[in-house]
Amino acid sequence: MTYSFTRRAVLGGASLAIATLGSAPSLAATRIQRLVSPGGIEAWVVQGATVPLIAMEYAFRGGATQDPTDKPGVGHMVASLLDEGAGDLDFEAFHERLDRRAIKLSFTSRRDQFRGSLRTLKDNKDEAFDLLRMALTSPHFDALDVERIRAAVLANLRRGSVHPSTLANRKFLEVAFGDHPYARQAGGTLKSVPKIDVADLKDYVRRVVAKDTLKIAVVGDVDQETLGRLLDKTFGSLPAKAELTEVADVIAAKAPQCVFIPLDVPQTVVTFGGAGVRRSEPDFMAAYVVNHILGGGGLSSRLFREVREKRGLAYSVHEALLWMDHSAVFVGNTGTRADRASATVEEVQKQVRRMAEEGPTQQELDDAKSYLKGSQMLALDSSSNLARALLQYQLDKLPIDYIERYSALVDAVTLQDAGKAAQRLWGQDLLTVIVGRSPLAAAQSITAPSATKPRPAAVQPGTAPSAATPTTPN
Repeated sequence: MTYSFTRRAVLGGASLAIATLGSAPSLAATRIQRLVSPGGIEAWVVQGATVPLIAMEYAFRGGATQDPTDKPGVGHMVASLLDEGAGDLDFEAFHERLDRRAIKLSFTSRRDQFRGSLRTLKDNKDEAFDLLRMALTSPHFDALDVERIRAAVLANLRRGSVHPSTLANRKFLEVAFGDHPYARQAGGTLKSVPKIDVADLKDYVRRVVAKDTLKIAVVGDVDQETLGRLLDKTFGSLPAKAELTEVADVIAAKAPQCVFIPLDVPQTVVTFGGAGVRRSEPDFMAAYVVNHILGGGGLSSRLFREVREKRGLAYSVHEALLWMDHSAVFVGNTGTRADRASATVEEVQKQVRRMAEEGPTQQELDDAKSYLKGSQMLALDSSSNLARALLQYQLDKLPIDYIERYSALVDAVTLQDAGKAAQRLWGQDLLTVIVGRSPLAAAQSITAPSATKPRPAAVQPGTAPSAATPTTPN
């Protein structure tokens, strides 16, 4: 559901060198500290000297919701261009320095954040942070680079226009969110991308890349004094305050709704979902656990067992909770033969209704809890994964000791809690998008309805996410 362009600056052996040095500190020994630099920049830090590597993840509030209404894709273009020349370095010189020092920079525009990451060996930290500073504060946006990236983005959009999963995901967001910014294509459209100019790119950076919304997580071999100096040098000259367009809270359009998109492809794709549970709501953890039982547990989930194993209707089927700053949805995907699409959709609907009406069994709940607690150790198995998790916890407004609290939060979910969450999530039927060959038995009774305009939702207080590596659709 994320349409983002990520630059990976390290090539060949240098990339392999970074990858093999990524072991995270043992979770049992992980001590997360809150660092405030001399210049007032805050970060969550895990210091460890096991390997000479530094991994940093950071984010600014904004993302694709800050694209101009008539020009979706501006943030996506910015993310694609920040390392295409900056400061006194053109594209070739900038990338030569990244490659020579085995430094990895990447930028991504998600729905609610503009995010970035840095990976560097300890000995190259000064140069790595300086290159990041240049990318954020003085990107070139040279005409030739802009046109080269624009051509690549347009080529990707053309491929997506005939890709069934991409089409299904886009239509799902359009129907779910109507005229809300979440319905826009974060990566832009074939109409909007040609209209984006350098002034749009510069204005986006000016409005979004600012210190007051900045969140940072750092894992690696660097002491707090040195890191504080590096953070001030890198981020200290950014504007103090972002100029963000206000985004309203929204509830996904009420189900049931069903849309069929004809496309001549071998496999029919089905995307299904509906309104979810906000990360800040008290029953989020119950929803997370019961969702694992229905469709998030891979080979052990009910949907996989009933749709694939027992009936052979699809090769895979999965479903996940996705939470954003201003809304939440659950979204599932599966693919099947055109002549079995109707049966597949019917079986998914049947299992969703069954879970809503009956809830999980005690054994299913116990198994899900055991898996989710154990998987936390594996989810934080590298410096990069740990840094990403710590950044997400900050964005989700969780406490700094959330990793320590996680198992107790999972254990606290009762069978009654899980049943109530199941009824809330799946008691409204499904919003379904089917993309594939026509005619389909499933499509005979389907008429594509106009998107229901989302209803504003009251702003709600806060709570806690999934295991250690949360998933967001931004």
